Amino acid sequence: MAVGVHAVNRSAVAAGQPAVVLGCGPVGLAVVAALRLVGAEPIVAAELSPTRRALAATMGAHEVVDPRAEAAVDAWRRTAGSAAAGPLTIFEAVGVHGMLDDAMRMAPRDAHIVVVGVCMEPDTIRPMRGITRELSITFALGYDPMEFAATLERIAEGELDVGPLITGSVGIDGVAGAFEALADPDAHAKILVEPGR
Repeated sequence: MAVGVHAVNRSAVAAGQPAVVLGCGPVGLAVVAALRLVGAEPIVAAELSPTRRALAATMGAHEVVDPRAEAAVDAWRRTAGSAAAGPLTIFEAVGVHGMLDDAMRMAPRDAHIVVVGVCMEPDTIRPMRGITRELSITFALGYDPMEFAATLERIAEGELDVGPLITGSVGIDGVAGAFEALADPDAHAKILVEPGR
């Protein structure tokens, strides 16, 4: 959850400002929750998995779309468009080849793209897309100790409900199987490891 808080902090999104989250795996869901905490609106989340789309709505997204049916930025235009306060911030939380370029392709003028998804291979972008629309791109990794502590406190105080994200639990002997189960986005979001189990 602290990773999402850090990404939102790096974005400088404020209350009442719009955001789009591309990808609702654990990191994207953490970004959605952190955006809700700062009062961003509308929050539009795009995800292929119906299970994770439902989790995004639970965690605070105002609009959730299947990107095969509607592009996330189109959903933002439909729900808020030019009525939204401030420029759009797009969080790329997928981390696969081509997603950053895709985010730049769909971004409106003056948008801010925050890359929090980790692409593990070389990628290509078209800089002219960013230049002609005067886009800003920020990269975010991890969190700092203060963000971790603040996130932990918000969980402890009930401001940040992580319960919906915990879709299973295992003992130490079940960790290998848990990683296999996490490969199916419709089966799990987070599996809690309980050593005494």
